Amino acid sequence: MRKNLFFALVLIIFFDYANAQTLKPGVLVIGNGNAAVAAGFQSAISGVKTTILLQAGGFDISPIENDLNSGIQETFLKKYKEFVSKNGDKKLSSLDKQAANNVLTIWADSIKNLTIIRNILWVKAERSGNNWNFKLSDGSTLKPKVFINPGDAKLNETLKIVIKSIANWAELNYTPTIYRTSVSSGKSVNGTNATFFSLYSFFVPEQENLVWIENPNSMLLGQAAGATAAYSAFYDTKTSLSNLKKIQGELINYRLNLMPFADIKTADTNWKAIQMVGITGLLKADIKEKIANFSPDKLVTTEEIKQPLKDFYYKAQIWFDDYKAPQITIGSAIDLVCYVGNKSLDDTKKGLEKKWKTTYQFKTELDLKRQITRREFAVLLQDYMPPFNVNIDQNGKVVR
Repeated sequence: MRKNLFFALVLIIFFDYANAQTLKPGVLVIGNGNAAVAAGFQSAISGVKTTILLQAGGFDISPIENDLNSGIQETFLKKYKEFVSKNGDKKLSSLDKQAANNVLTIWADSIKNLTIIRNILWVKAERSGNNWNFKLSDGSTLKPKVFINPGDAKLNETLKIVIKSIANWAELNYTPTIYRTSVSSGKSVNGTNATFFSLYSFFVPEQENLVWIENPNSMLLGQAAGATAAYSAFYDTKTSLSNLKKIQGELINYRLNLMPFADIKTADTNWKAIQMVGITGLLKADIKEKIANFSPDKLVTTEEIKQPLKDFYYKAQIWFDDYKAPQITIGSAIDLVCYVGNKSLDDTKKGLEKKWKTTYQFKTELDLKRQITRREFAVLLQDYMPPFNVNIDQNGKVVR
C-alpha cells in the first residue's frame, strides 16, 4: 500500500513538472498600469512575441491629464470615449477603471503576438546570461530576451539592479542637442507638455536587455519603451546597441509624437514630415508660455535655416555661399533640395506640380516666386533630402 502511494506521489510530481510551461517571449512586461499596457501593446504590434504579466485580474489605468496625446494613448482615449458613450451614463470627465479595463481587454484580444497572464505572481527572478528567468506562482517559467520594468522597485531589488539616477522628462530646449534622441514627447510635467524623453534614459548602465520605466503612469513613455525592447528582441541584439533612427521611425509609423508640437495634430496630412524634420532642429518650435508650436504657416527665412543645414550637409555650405537673399522662396527651396539631395531640377518641378495639392494636400498654390512656409519646406526636405536620415550620436550631435 505504502509502495503504491509512493509511486502515485512520484507520478503526480512528475506530471506537474512535465506540465509546467516554459514560455520564451521576445519581450516580457510585468505590470498592469498605463506604461506597462502601452509597452506590451507596442512591442507586440511591432511584431515581437510579447507577454504582459499583470499579477492581477485586469488592467489598472490611472487618469490621463493635460498630456499632448498621441500614439497608443490617443487611440486608447478615443476607444474609451466610444465605449462609455455606447454603454450608458459613464461620465467622460473622469476615468472609470472598469470601463478602461474592458476597453483594453477587447483591444488586447485583437493584437497578434500578445499574451496576457492574469492572477499569477512572479516568485523568483534572476539573470540568465544577457536575458532573464522568472518563476511564476503556477509553476511555469518565463524566459524573455528583453524585460521591461515599469517602475517596480521590488523587482530591481530582487535582480540586484541599482538605479543611480532618475530618468526624467526634459523640457524642450534646443541647447544642448539631446532633443534629437527623443522617443516620446508631450507628457505634462510642471505645467508644460513641451517635453521630450531621450531613448538613452531607458537604459541602466551594465544592465543589458532591460528597459527601465521610471514613471509607470505614462502610456506615452510605455509605447516608446515597447518599441525599444521590440527592436532588441527582433534583431536579437543588446539594448546598448539600439538603433535610434529605426526606433524613432517605428514610433512615428505608429503615430507617437517625438516632438511636442501642440499645433500639429496626428491627423494632419503632413504630421509625419513635420515630426521627422522637427526632431532634427532644422525648423525649431516657437516656445511661448510653456507651449511648443511648429507654426506651419510662418514664412521661412534664410537666417533661420542657413547654419542648421550647413551643420547637416557639406553641400549646403556651398549652396549658401552663392545664395544671398534674406528669404527662401519655393523656387530657391527646390533648387536647394535638388542640389544637396542630388535630384534633377526639372524632374523635381514636374513631380511637385502633380503632388502639391494631391499627395501633400497643400491649400496654397505652387508659385516658385512666393516665400515658402515652414509646412511646405518641411515636406520638401523630408521628401527630397531627408535630414532625419542623417546619423547622430547619443548626445544628438551630427555624425558625418
